[in-house]
Amino acid sequence: MVWHERTIQLRAVPRGFHLITSQIVDAIPELQRVKVGLLHVFIQHTSASLTINENADPDVRVDMETAMNLIASEDLSYVHTLEGPDDMPAHVKSSLLGSSVSVPICDGRLQLGTWQGIYLCEHRDRGGRRRLVLTLQGEEK
Repeated sequence: MVWHERTIQLRAVPRGFHLITSQIVDAIPELQRVKVGLLHVFIQHTSASLTINENADPDVRVDMETAMNLIASEDLSYVHTLEGPDDMPAHVKSSLLGSSVSVPICDGRLQLGTWQGIYLCEHRDRGGRRRLVLTLQGEEK
């Protein structure tokens, strides 16, 4: 059984849903040596989140942002407002979507479905660089 852990920092991106699957795979080359295992991806922030969804049609990313903005609108009467009007809605969205994803590995490849990709969900207008902890466990080939 092998374990690898790596923390990576993603560049700042605008508010929205951003595919990061290739950045994750590139950051942990040990993945290629795993026969069977699991990759856990955790974001160390409370105003951004991770999810797995459609990776082919970019309209999905736009629609996800639209839906999340309706679910957690900036127009609500939030109490926590010190960091701006986009902060508390970002916390709500982050809690709804979650701070981690886990993906099975087989023969050195993530076992995502044909149309699946890992998203960084940036919920702030100017969220900054985001840190991810990648934890790989598995049996080597």
